[in-house]
Amino acid sequence: MLTGADIAIESDHEVARHVAEIAGQALVALRDAAGTGFDPQRLRDDGDRQSHELIVRLLAELRPGDAVLSEEGADDPYRLGQRRVWIVDPLDGTREYGETGRPDWAVHIALVEDGTPTVAAVALPASGLVLCTHPAPVLPDATGGRLRLVVSRSHTPPAATEIARLLDAELIHMGSAGAKTMAVVRGDADAYVHLGGQYEWDSAAPVGVALAAGLRATRADGSPLRYNQPNPWLPDQVVCRAEHQEAILEAVRSVVGAGQ
Repeated sequence: MLTGADIAIESDHEVARHVAEIAGQALVALRDAAGTGFDPQRLRDDGDRQSHELIVRLLAELRPGDAVLSEEGADDPYRLGQRRVWIVDPLDGTREYGETGRPDWAVHIALVEDGTPTVAAVALPASGLVLCTHPAPVLPDATGGRLRLVVSRSHTPPAATEIARLLDAELIHMGSAGAKTMAVVRGDADAYVHLGGQYEWDSAAPVGVALAAGLRATRADGSPLRYNQPNPWLPDQVVCRAEHQEAILEAVRSVVGAGQ
């Protein structure tokens, strides 16, 4: 397996893809080695920790001097004064990773510059896929059928159900936020609406890839998603195909406004 020390990579896009792929391969190997009768929580903990350590080491080798914000690392205020910050989720969908056979977990690697994810890669290791900002994914043609709204399989809020009702949308339940966003990128869904709040590492890389593919990605009120903020909490997000954005945001405003 290649590491950062084995190669020199000029493109930030290739750094993101390479790091996501290597971390994903390591997570697959760890889960495979667990075999049957494993302790799910120990596997999840080991996956989080080992993937974080690998990603931080690779980024330090490939892009020394850049700041890093990771879900599994201590938040260093140093990042706030830096123009280039890698925001990573070493294992998104930890719950699904600990369930035998589930593919809806991911690795997120994003480079944020001036608050925007300009470079990103999302690995779906169980499916052998890495989607990145360059070359960007080609968005499939619209199906023309009923709107498909992807939501969390573990904590679908009533607001999401009401939004789906207003849009006459089919609900698709899935794990990892990265897997959900990539479902829209890959054409398996038309929109991902999340109103329950997430951290920057949950969405920076998926949003970067989605924007590169030509999707729309905003806050619930239609304003831009901003990253590398002092508080990395993001209350909401909407990722969708451009042709559905107006209707979805209108439904979101209707539901969110009614709940206030």
